Amino acid sequence: MRIATWHWGGRLQAGTVSSDGREVTPLAVANAAAGALEIIERLAAGEGLPREAGPRLPMEAVTLAAPIPLPRRNIFCAGRNYRAHAAELATSVFRDTLPAEDKWPILFTKFPETVIGPHDTVRLPDPAITREIDYESELAVIIGTRGRNISRSRAMDHVFGYTVLNDISARDIQVRHQQWVLGKSFDTFCPMGPCIVTPDELDGRDTRIRGWLIPKGPKGGATELRQDGRTRDMIFDIPTLIETCSRGITLLPGDIIATGTPSGVGMGFSPPKWLQAGDRFRIEIDGIGAIDNLFDYA
Repeated sequence: MRIATWHWGGRLQAGTVSSDGREVTPLAVANAAAGALEIIERLAAGEGLPREAGPRLPMEAVTLAAPIPLPRRNIFCAGRNYRAHAAELATSVFRDTLPAEDKWPILFTKFPETVIGPHDTVRLPDPAITREIDYESELAVIIGTRGRNISRSRAMDHVFGYTVLNDISARDIQVRHQQWVLGKSFDTFCPMGPCIVTPDELDGRDTRIRGWLIPKGPKGGATELRQDGRTRDMIFDIPTLIETCSRGITLLPGDIIATGTPSGVGMGFSPPKWLQAGDRFRIEIDGIGAIDNLFDYA
């Protein structure tokens, strides 16, 4: 099953996506502003899908939003979770702050207001605030069943589905404050979508993630594949991340866990290659689809 949220006729709707991705069907949700969250909560409660609330619509007639446009709380995020990415960080400005060995996942959060849709514009902060903007192509896990102290062996039972996420980062802010929340949490710094795909259609533990830089302007250069990895190469896999995030913390239906990024981020180049106004970045995950976002000043 595929669940999405979209704008149509001046209002927000949430519902299902056809298996071929060509149509969407709105469902009767009480709070459309919450997007797919009510659908996830109803299924978690054993109530089944809401009834259909209108005719099927062609995908080209709607504007996709983030599946959960405003999460109820911060997004859980894993850092340095692919070995090749860990190696490129070891040669960066973060080399002196990284752990010597991989005993526990590095976890941080992004604020709910970072979330935007799969084709929305990322609003770059004033250059006086940050000049070092980077991309991170990631698989996000959507929690479907409430739980605390979830064991690794039962963790996948709590997964509702998966979506695509760009964990945009201001690297100079991360370095300045010696932690990651501020540098990760500027408004619009978390494009997400295009839909949520449930585990009956996709095994998020082994799928391909790719990210392309599309340079600004007609003469900006050719589209460049920057990231290409598989989720099976995570240092800490999805069950381990769920187990860790739920230690003493109750995970709720609709919670989001970003699972880390493969190598190829802008910071990993020498010299670093930061995103510029007018650039686009496209992320595609096999079995889910793609997001494609322009970066520009407001």
